[in-house]
Amino acid sequence: MATIESLLSAATLPDSPTARLDAELLLAHVLGKSRSYLRTWPEQAVTGEQAQRFAALIERRRTGEPVAYILGRQGFWSLDLEVAPHTLIPRADTELLVETALALLPAGPARVLDLGTGTGAIALALASERPGWTLVGVDRVPEAVALAERNRVRLKRGNARFCESHWFSALAGERFQMILANPPYIAADDRHLGEGDVRFEPASALVAGPDGLDDIRAIVEQAPAYLEAGGWLLLEHGFDQAAAVRDLFAARGFITVESRRDLGGHERISLGSFP
Repeated sequence: MATIESLLSAATLPDSPTARLDAELLLAHVLGKSRSYLRTWPEQAVTGEQAQRFAALIERRRTGEPVAYILGRQGFWSLDLEVAPHTLIPRADTELLVETALALLPAGPARVLDLGTGTGAIALALASERPGWTLVGVDRVPEAVALAERNRVRLKRGNARFCESHWFSALAGERFQMILANPPYIAADDRHLGEGDVRFEPASALVAGPDGLDDIRAIVEQAPAYLEAGGWLLLEHGFDQAAAVRDLFAARGFITVESRRDLGGHERISLGSFP
């Protein structure tokens, strides 16, 4: 009979840079156990039915399907989020937006907008850290709004709400102390679109015109009409787009414009306040 360790050792994922982690996550899911359980009890026997289910999941991962989509879950900040193929998979780089937002605004009452919310990751992370804030998350994809709402209900975040809107289209008359977004920012001809997990993610959440800046231009142009005086705009962007994004901010009249680096040392987000 197969054991936990024999299954993990036999699982081959040559194209994954995190093969062992992937295998552990998939087997833990099949067994209904934690990864620490796998390491504590490597000689524990696994039933034939469990081994077959694990093999099927490994085959899906071998074709390139992201682990998050296979499991239907992804961790972000301190949250466990439901994910699905019609939304981007939340990534650790985006936590820089959350960290920066928390540092910029006080803990008292504030209204904060998360554009293109997807799973609701950014809005729900901020809502969990700042009970006094009101978070509004919008997305143009109805299925994404429904998914974010399911995450909100499960996480019991009453200070967040989600609605369908293409950027600001459904927000007439609303004002916010801060607007954040992780918008599409990949150029249409970028070779990375045919590699790795992004092959399985929705192109509408990734691609933004010939230079990847179409959606960022639209957000920077429109955001001042929805910001309170002195309000902040924070945008995630590509590792080589910071200078171009700062120029867009400055041209639109934002002040205190700067970029912040992610854990890899890349300028990953840019921000500015509108006077």
